[in-house]
Amino acid sequence: MKQTTLNALAEPNRLQIVELLRDGPLTVNQVADRLKIRQPQTSKHLKILHEAGMVEVQAEANRRIYRLRPEPLQEMDEWLESFRGIWEKRFDQLEDYLDKLQKKG
Repeated sequence: MKQTTLNALAEPNRLQIVELLRDGPLTVNQVADRLKIRQPQTSKHLKILHEAGMVEVQAEANRRIYRLRPEPLQEMDEWLESFRGIWEKRFDQLEDYLDKLQKKG
């Protein structure tokens, strides 16, 4: 997983943009309207998401349409999956410990 993915998502507006694009492609102005932020700010956030490989852009006349790319999020899911085994093991150990405490009580 790329560090750039986490860096891009660390900013709340960019995370919201990713959540908006989950439902389908949007123009810069549509994103700006929905987030209630100015178009130049929106463009800056979309540029960072694009540079991180999280969105792709398609030009249609004078509009730019942004769509979410699933690959960076799939990479993040695979990275998190590597930790799930550790968490499950610890939860199992906690469950065993609580069972022992309950039997003592």
